[in-house]
Amino acid sequence: MPSTFPKYEKLGKLFIVYENRDFIIVLRSCVKEREPTKMESVANPEKPHALCIPYPSQGHINPMLKLAKLLHHNGFHITFLHTDHTHQCLLESLGPNSLNGLPSFHFRTIPDGLPSTSTSTRNTPSLCRSMSETCLPHLRNLISELNHSSSSNVPPVTCIISDGVMSFSLDAAQELGIPHVLFWTTGACAFMAYLHFRHLIDKGLVPFKDESYLTNGVLDTVIDWIPGLNGIRLRDIPSFIRTTDPENFMLNFLISETQRAKEASAIVLNTFEALENEVFAALASLPLPRVYSIGSLQLLLNQAADDRLKSIQSNLWKEESGCLEWLDSKEPNSVIYVNFGSMIVTTGDKLVEIAWGLANSNKNFLWVIRPNLVSGTAAVLPPEFVTTTKERGFLASWCPQEQVLSHPSIGGFLTHSGWNSTLESICGGVPMICWPRSSEQQMNCRYCCLEWGIGMEMNSDVKRDEVERLVRVLMEGKKGNEMKKKAMEWRKIAEEAASPKGSSFQNLDNVVNHVLLSSRN
Repeated sequence: MPSTFPKYEKLGKLFIVYENRDFIIVLRSCVKEREPTKMESVANPEKPHALCIPYPSQGHINPMLKLAKLLHHNGFHITFLHTDHTHQCLLESLGPNSLNGLPSFHFRTIPDGLPSTSTSTRNTPSLCRSMSETCLPHLRNLISELNHSSSSNVPPVTCIISDGVMSFSLDAAQELGIPHVLFWTTGACAFMAYLHFRHLIDKGLVPFKDESYLTNGVLDTVIDWIPGLNGIRLRDIPSFIRTTDPENFMLNFLISETQRAKEASAIVLNTFEALENEVFAALASLPLPRVYSIGSLQLLLNQAADDRLKSIQSNLWKEESGCLEWLDSKEPNSVIYVNFGSMIVTTGDKLVEIAWGLANSNKNFLWVIRPNLVSGTAAVLPPEFVTTTKERGFLASWCPQEQVLSHPSIGGFLTHSGWNSTLESICGGVPMICWPRSSEQQMNCRYCCLEWGIGMEMNSDVKRDEVERLVRVLMEGKKGNEMKKKAMEWRKIAEEAASPKGSSFQNLDNVVNHVLLSSRN
């Protein structure tokens, strides 16, 4: 009998415990449970238990949920951790029974440290600050509760996977002596840029001396010393560097988070090696744990073929599936899809310019307009626009984006260039018009347009004439055809990476067997 097995004390007469679980069930009446020691919690030979901790926003929750589903498919018990606020938003969007999970896929919550009734204070800096300062004790308590659960269906936590900007969870993993994987929900190019924020400060490039640096050409400074990022300009670096304050919270927070990444058991990215091969080669030379490309997660998940997992959703807004029926009525490559993600906020004036650019292009369009897309007010389109385009336009508050981008009627994507949208467009074989607004979107835009040949950049101060011109080039011009061809080539490469012999498939297998199960092995 293995020395790590017995969690029980003998009562009364001598008895024998066999490894067969059927015998364990029979003999439970003969024994009483004692609390396992820390070492036994780690070494328990039951089902591995992954605690998955996403950053609480749509663009971070979605890929983490896909990774959790893949781990569940590989035999893991999953505890998926939301904040109380996000959990409530999901219940309102998906329904009261939407987060019941499965027998071995559970949802739990902890507070994010912000007032429960406040939505306006949940901007990125406030949320990052609050969670990094307040969440660790709640996480410790949750893990203790899970590890001492009286339910035989909940094995002790054996590994943690957290968002790259939730590194406080490293402390909990280190205390337990279990593997911890950081999941950065960016591409490799943006992750490499984040790793060099401290170097930008040391070289005197950041923070900016004054706000004129945003307009006087300084942003065009070429940064030729970041490994793997050829020809990068200052304007392509994630926008958190665009500050004049040396104490800027987000700048210093991201420096701290990337520094702590060195403590992880491994780092995973939702991308594939062929797309960013030079950057992966450069990452391998840095003092980091192994960085694994395991994308596209959706392409890997498509092979799982587990209908139970499809019922587990994570949309903070209710999807309008009627858009798919509308797309069914359109010719192949005839629709431009427009969506600026889950967090971008613009002005009413820019919204109107985009609207009339779409109208004047005379192309079919599917446009996702979130209720909070316009700052401080509801998103209202001109009545004349709605009337003019009612036969060739579909307006939705949210939609199943991956299904949309894989639909044959979609010929192009007007996007904010968030990483999820960029990768989903690549996997759908759809070329892009890129309108980056913040974070690493400028970096993604540059790679789409100059490295991968599948995008065109739209001016930040958007005008209707430019929207019309770019839509026409993308949907009917020679350049658009070339971009479509290139996008389809990348789609094929992405599918190969996710195939059983592909790099992403093999990397996920290595993460599971050589990292997450390492303490058990």
